[in-house]
Amino acid sequence: MPDIRNIVILTGAGISAESGIDTFRGGGGLWEQHRVEDVATPEAFERDPNLVLRFYDMRRAAIQEKLPNPAHDALARLDRAWNGDLLIVTQNVDDLHERAGASRVLHMHGEHLNAWCTYCDERSRWTGPLADRPPCPRCGARALRPDVVWFGEMPYRMEEIYAAMRTAHLFVSIGTSGAVYPAAGFVRDARSLGAQTLELNLERSQGSSWFDETRLGSASEVVPAWVEEVLAG
Repeated sequence: MPDIRNIVILTGAGISAESGIDTFRGGGGLWEQHRVEDVATPEAFERDPNLVLRFYDMRRAAIQEKLPNPAHDALARLDRAWNGDLLIVTQNVDDLHERAGASRVLHMHGEHLNAWCTYCDERSRWTGPLADRPPCPRCGARALRPDVVWFGEMPYRMEEIYAAMRTAHLFVSIGTSGAVYPAAGFVRDARSLGAQTLELNLERSQGSSWFDETRLGSASEVVPAWVEEVLAG
C-alpha cells in the first residue's frame, strides 16, 4: 500500500472469537443466555448487582484461560516492526492483544481485568471475583464494579482515538459487526479525513460499503496475510 505511514486499527469481537471468547451477537455463548438489559447497562447493575457481578466474574475467569490466536500475534508483530504511528483501538475487553505482545493498544470499552471503584474513581488490576464485594485496594470502600463500558455509557479515551484518526493514512477494521457506535462510524470519519480504509472480516459488516476494500475470511488467516503484505511493502 503506497504512502502509508500512520495506521489506526479497530478490532472487534471477531478477532477474539477464534480464541474461544464469546461474541456479543454470536449464538450459543454467554451473551445468548442473558438479555443486554439484564447484564450490560447501569440500570441492570442498580437493579440486580449480584446478577451483573456474577456474570462478569464468569467472563473474567474465562478470558484468563484463553490464548491469543494468529491474528493477535500478527498485529503484535506489526506493532513491534512498524516505524510510523500505529494505534490498535479495540472494542474487546479481553487482554489478548497485550498477551500477544502488542503495546500500542487502547481499550475503548474498558477491560475485564480491571475493577473500577465508584467511590474513589480509581481503577485497579483485578483477576478475581467481584461478587463477594471485596474492598477497593486504594480506599477500602466496597464499591467495585467491572471496568467495562455498558450500553448507555461513554466509551473511553475518545479524544485520543480521534487525534490518531486525524493523522492516519490507513484505517483498518478487523472482526467488527459495524453495528455498535461510535466505533461503527470510525470508517466514515477516516474517509472524511482522507485515509484509505480496509475491512478484514469473516463476512461483510453493516458498514462494509464505506470501506475502500473488504477482504473476507477468518481473522487468523486474513490478518497475518495482510500484515505480511504491509511489512513487505
